Amino acid sequence: MDTCALCAGAPAMEGNRMSLYMGLDIGGTTIKGIIMDEQGCISAENSIPTVCGEGLADCCVELADKLLGAAGIKASELTAVGVDCPGMIDSHHGKVVFAGNLRLKDYPLAKLIKEKLGGVKVRICNDANAAALGEARFGAGKGYRNSVLITLGTGIGGGIVIDGKLFEGFKSAGAEIGHMVIEKNGIPCTCGRKGCFERYASARALELKTKEIMADDTSTAMWKTYTEKTATAKTPFEYMDTDDAAKKIIDWYLKNLACGCVNLANIFRPEVIMIGGGVANQGSRLIDPLQKLVDAELFGGTDYAPVKVCVASLGSKAGEYGAIALALRP
Repeated sequence: MDTCALCAGAPAMEGNRMSLYMGLDIGGTTIKGIIMDEQGCISAENSIPTVCGEGLADCCVELADKLLGAAGIKASELTAVGVDCPGMIDSHHGKVVFAGNLRLKDYPLAKLIKEKLGGVKVRICNDANAAALGEARFGAGKGYRNSVLITLGTGIGGGIVIDGKLFEGFKSAGAEIGHMVIEKNGIPCTCGRKGCFERYASARALELKTKEIMADDTSTAMWKTYTEKTATAKTPFEYMDTDDAAKKIIDWYLKNLACGCVNLANIFRPEVIMIGGGVANQGSRLIDPLQKLVDAELFGGTDYAPVKVCVASLGSKAGEYGAIALALRP
């Protein structure tokens, strides 16, 4: 990606100095960070292992110091810092309400980072929401005012941008798109409900369905290369053009993914729905049939307010760019 081409809609320069922003993307094992100017040019990029628990803020500041040193600037020269973090986040008060994998509860992350960096403005939000904001500003959603990101992994995450602003709901607890029900009394979900979107359309759901079908049909060509243990979400895509069982799996998966997409489209009517995660690497093999299914079920049809379906473009950088996009917010 040409990072110097990311400046559309960025804030104006402060006097003769280019505004500088830091983004920190907190993951379960690694924290990644960048410093970027308003023209989209990166002056520093680095990562360090994540320290879970009460030491997380110190870990973030350790990475921030490395980034500042590489960029040759002081914390006081930053306009703002954006931080994305997994878990339930109170973005208004800058607090991690709960993040089980990080061993945190009611943790004032933004306040602690701000104090340790000398008072620079710090904003935080959920990692999936940040990714949606990053795609909206710098990625596949650039140029659209209304967009939805759906990330297909072990579960389903993502976020919603309405009129250029991140939608988080009451106390920043909304936009859990993986937990809308698409099959009443369906497969039990870890959230406690049954039939959730992520139990039918995540990469994990596709993998489990593939293994189930292979167990029931030992004549499928997928057994030539894979077993029930080695099959993945990619397996049925490799055989969908030549094997009936694989095609059956993909048809099942696309129907479920389209159902969730149409639900989101009919409620929010975004201009674009972006698909991220490993399954999105299938490109047109996924997007083309998915677009047709969405178009066929879209309320009111496609003539007046069509909804484009496409692959998200930032990949593993979505969190970092999302954190920058968060810092750039007025």
